[in-house]
Amino acid sequence: MSFSLKRKIARIVLALENMLGIPEQPEKRAEPLDMLIATILSQNTNDRNSYRAYQTLRNKYPTWEAVLHARTASIGSAIKTGGMATQKSSRIKKILQELIHRYGTLDLSFLNKETNEKIFELLTSLDGVGTKTASCVLLFSLRREVFPVDTHIFRICNRLGITNNSKTPDTTFIAVQGSIPAGKSYSFHTNLIRFGRKICKANNPLCSICSLYDLCEFSEKEKFRRKQPAPGKRADYNFMILDNVISHPPSHQPLSQAERK
Repeated sequence: MSFSLKRKIARIVLALENMLGIPEQPEKRAEPLDMLIATILSQNTNDRNSYRAYQTLRNKYPTWEAVLHARTASIGSAIKTGGMATQKSSRIKKILQELIHRYGTLDLSFLNKETNEKIFELLTSLDGVGTKTASCVLLFSLRREVFPVDTHIFRICNRLGITNNSKTPDTTFIAVQGSIPAGKSYSFHTNLIRFGRKICKANNPLCSICSLYDLCEFSEKEKFRRKQPAPGKRADYNFMILDNVISHPPSHQPLSQAERK
């Protein structure tokens, strides 16, 4: 990766930290499977709704073994606040079934000993798990130096000129790995999410108050700079579901008939 890209990213990382602070990861790490399911629930919805879905699912089924043996419709009912409940419930159940088929267990702690490449290979071979979901497990659960790219980070990276020729989040992911300052993957990812929620919004970016304006290569930034930001709803820009995933102890006890419903 070019020195100029590394230097630009380093400047943006520093500017974001000056603007939004240096985020710290929770002291306690969530288990890989907890993070995997939480990331699936976060797809195509906001973090608050997906977190409610995750909490409801874990309250109804305290172990993943219980989810494994539950009816798909019942899983869907538990996660309906997160949207796309039919698709996500089916995906979750298939993943749990596949893990049992391959490893005979739902304990993924063995991933801690694997390389990033091996973990990507394993996770992305599961139905419905792509690069972004796998990289979230690596960063948030396994604490690896990996930079997940979702649709929002993809948009911002293109606007800032980090990867202005990138066509997909996955190509952006490939382009920036190795160019982020050591130890800054979590800070950069988290602050870009917050920056996108607060300033660099999809439809009406607040270019007039953006401290990254001079670093930005967004073709319409002059137009949006002339617009005064309209009063918006009070929002929690800092909440992220993947920082709030709580792991439950595993259980291999057989389910009762009531738990299967």
